[in-house]
Amino acid sequence: MHMTLGGSQILTVAQSAAADRAAIADGTPLSVLMQRAGEAVAAEVTARWTPRPTLVLCGPGDNGGDGFVIAARLASSGWPVRVAALVDIAQMKGAAAEAAGRWVGQVDAVSPACVGDAVLAIDALFGAGLSRPLAPEVVQTLSACQAAGAQLVAVDLPSGLSGDTAAPLGFAPEAALTVTFHRKKPAHVLEPGRSLCGEVVVADIGLADPGPDWPLNENGPALWRSEFPWPKTNTHKTERGRMVVVSGEAWSTGAARLAARGGLRIGAGVVTVLSPPSACAINAAHLEAVMLRPFADRAELLRAAHGCDVAVIGPGAGITLETRLNLLALAAAGPALIVDADIFSVFREAPDALFKVLTPRDVMTPHAGEFERIFPGLLKASPDKIAAARTAAKAAGAVVLLKGADTVIAEPNGRAVVNTNAAPWLATAGAGDTLAGFIAGLIAQGMDSFSAACAGAWIHAEIGREFGPGLIAEDLPEGAPAVLKRLYAAR
Repeated sequence: MHMTLGGSQILTVAQSAAADRAAIADGTPLSVLMQRAGEAVAAEVTARWTPRPTLVLCGPGDNGGDGFVIAARLASSGWPVRVAALVDIAQMKGAAAEAAGRWVGQVDAVSPACVGDAVLAIDALFGAGLSRPLAPEVVQTLSACQAAGAQLVAVDLPSGLSGDTAAPLGFAPEAALTVTFHRKKPAHVLEPGRSLCGEVVVADIGLADPGPDWPLNENGPALWRSEFPWPKTNTHKTERGRMVVVSGEAWSTGAARLAARGGLRIGAGVVTVLSPPSACAINAAHLEAVMLRPFADRAELLRAAHGCDVAVIGPGAGITLETRLNLLALAAAGPALIVDADIFSVFREAPDALFKVLTPRDVMTPHAGEFERIFPGLLKASPDKIAAARTAAKAAGAVVLLKGADTVIAEPNGRAVVNTNAAPWLATAGAGDTLAGFIAGLIAQGMDSFSAACAGAWIHAEIGREFGPGLIAEDLPEGAPAVLKRLYAAR
């Protein structure tokens, strides 16, 4: 099965506009960029659909100019195309006016009545720079397209969707296909924008590359493939790292075992579950290649964890004072920490006590509810999920992986990645525990914590995407070898 490689830079609306201006300053006229953009959209449309009644909705600015180029290109290919514009084309300016002037067909006004028999509608009304809600006639027209069952193709973004926050500015339609230019924007990768965009295609229109050290990227092997810790022929298991997972009491041991299995499957050489004595029997009954060591107090915990490279604590650990003290003890002992699940409840009343002991080698892996416990109000106060994760990573002094359909991974210096290959089948109990184990297993083998979080999240999502319906958490470690094999072949 084909793997979604990803790894592209993500630009804000302002950065995208700056790239356009730079190309124009370097001698490429806006009219040329507009022609390339419109032709790119038309090419994607003709690659997916046969000729059919098509309505092109054109706005007053450059997006509208793209729309006129698209209409002309489709018409020249024999498509039955109609155009509706939001303003009289005599009011359009610059390159957009030039493109409109080359259209020889009729131009109707944008209104619900213009939809007619269209079975495909191209939304070239407004691009990513829109900062206000759509006018009522635009909302009504786009709604009429959807009510009529017309499939929607968005130019740059569905109109009404904020390019930077990924939130609708009141209303935004749902597209089957979105064609953007040069690089994706946050709205293409963050929810709910990502779902509203449908399939997203990035067209090259000849703008300059932002460079390899860009601070915001879409996750994919291109970002971390060179760092992936493949063993050599003569590698010993101890050279592949030592990882421990702290288990909870007898009634809550499964999460720790899932994390341990995940770490072992992704390549950690020696994985041990550290278990309270009361839980040793049940853990022993379920463990094979994963080792088991009991601890009755913190002194025994530290002896059992001595020499480990990374420790996972939180999955099923218990919301108790003991869990809090165990984390503090492990933090002082020095292994990298994967902090998950119950830890966010344990430190809910005193998050600074947690942040004080964390380092940039440590990774926090909360879902939105857990994030709210440890960073109260931050998600609501932030303009978008990327900003929230960056602020959290800086405050905690650690890598933050904010889970979800649009998982964001950020480190304290502001570098961030958005994971986009997740599938709905991952919404199952224990999936996050396995992810914690994947990340820990990669850190155990020497991978940088941020890169390990990115790789672990991508591999975890790829397994879920490929497995499909019926996935449970126990399937995730067993799905790792197939994905790893393809990564190894592509190295």
